[in-house]
Amino acid sequence: MQHINDIEVLGKKATRDGFGAGLLEVGRNNSEVVALCADLIGSLKMNAFIDEFPDRFYQVGIAEANMMGIAAGLATGGKIPYTGTFANFSTGRVYDQLRQSIAYSHKNVKVCASHAGLTLGEDGATHQILEDIGLMKMLPGFTVINPCDYNQTKAATIAIADYQGPVYLRFGRPGWPIFIPENQPFVIGKALKLAEGTDVTICATGHMVWQSIEAAKQLELEGISVELLNIHTIKPLDNEAILASVAKTGCLVSAEEHQKLGGLGGSIASLLGSHDPKPIELVGVNDTFGESGKPTDLLDKFGLGVKDVISAVRQVISRK
Repeated sequence: MQHINDIEVLGKKATRDGFGAGLLEVGRNNSEVVALCADLIGSLKMNAFIDEFPDRFYQVGIAEANMMGIAAGLATGGKIPYTGTFANFSTGRVYDQLRQSIAYSHKNVKVCASHAGLTLGEDGATHQILEDIGLMKMLPGFTVINPCDYNQTKAATIAIADYQGPVYLRFGRPGWPIFIPENQPFVIGKALKLAEGTDVTICATGHMVWQSIEAAKQLELEGISVELLNIHTIKPLDNEAILASVAKTGCLVSAEEHQKLGGLGGSIASLLGSHDPKPIELVGVNDTFGESGKPTDLLDKFGLGVKDVISAVRQVISRK
């Protein structure tokens, strides 16, 4: 197991680019994979798939609810549909269709959602959905995945094709550090331990994994040893890995680009409350909408900066 300071930056690309690359590869590997989009081909990086498999792509237009219904029908016919639009339109706008047409009948649809969270940036509050993880994890039978970088998003996009059942795959807009090795296996439902530590566990998801790496490196200089878990699958949660880690460290910080209420932190708090009550602090958005701005500026403003992770760690350790 590597030390936190051994984690290297391998480049910088958006997680949505990882989705585009993964979709092309899974299309080549599985002829049953089809793709649908709601007028956002470029934003979802679906062009390469469309160029190679034009007969396996459906442009639905700005009709997201229709897209989910069509995807459910394609799944009924044995296809593996990947739907593509912004996270706001993949969840809130189509929740009735997700519940009735996909979740209730356990259709094998892969709901792929870009531009999630504050890091959508300048498009502002109407598009920066911060409630989608909560919405999707409450739907019975849905698997919820939120990868952290380009390589992990590509691997997740490929992995979900072989997974039977509805999946919500969440990713983002901005260029972001790549730090997961290209050959790292992606196992749905299994946390990825990025660093061993003894003083505090950080469970981070999505873009907040990088924020947590940066925080852990600074905390190391203070003599605070961080165990960092990359929780790429929020549902089903890797209960075993989280409980084993917090049994060792005695406290935990969760970090997510989402509302504190209803997200990863809430799931972990419920787990600890039921099995091993320990101090926990949640890093996330505190019951508010976002606003227009640069991605990293917004993370700092809304309490998701590196300094906020550091502050939460100090606070939770003081409660041990």
